[in-house]
Amino acid sequence: MRIKGSLIRELPILVITALVVSLIIKTFLVQFFYIPSGSMENTLQIQDRVAVNKVPFVSRQISRGDIVVFRDPANWLPESSDSSSNKYIATLKVGLVAVGVLPNPAKQYLVKRVIGVAGDHVVCCSVNGNLTVTGTEIREPYIFAGNVPSDMKFDVTVPEGKIWVMGDHRGASADSRYHQDDINKGMVPLSRVTGRVFGIIWPIKHATYIPRIDVLK
Repeated sequence: MRIKGSLIRELPILVITALVVSLIIKTFLVQFFYIPSGSMENTLQIQDRVAVNKVPFVSRQISRGDIVVFRDPANWLPESSDSSSNKYIATLKVGLVAVGVLPNPAKQYLVKRVIGVAGDHVVCCSVNGNLTVTGTEIREPYIFAGNVPSDMKFDVTVPEGKIWVMGDHRGASADSRYHQDDINKGMVPLSRVTGRVFGIIWPIKHATYIPRIDVLK
């Protein structure tokens, strides 16, 4: 009986400790995100859950070829709404958002691949139909089968503090190409980037490490 009573007293402390640890991990180390669309197929599938590295000294700087999660930079997404009318479900969702299991609906996120970083001159397309970065054709083995590198021509230079991003499923991705008339001219400020996707954790059959790819090699 004494052991049972001790466990009951310690349980709230254990729960609080677990929540604090979870919040620290979410804030400084790793955060998890759900993939809602097919814009990154076949690298990421709809309903995949991915792990994002938030530690700069582990992740190094954001590089070309990285897959990144970032907050909506300039109304790229429609306004979100929570249709749940059940207060208990709503409370549960708030708790899951707090510990990082669910994304914050007030902070909408996107996931794309980095094609250009500060100083890069990114052009579509070369005579071979490929993207070029500062005059060099890049290799893109991740592009969705049957897609071309881009069916929209563009010629941009990435300013300091920003990146140019595109989805792997080029025919189904409203990425930097489609937002060149916004305040950032289609670029994503680094201040909006949460981190780099380094793995798929769910479903188990899709679980894998996502390596960094140097598109200029």
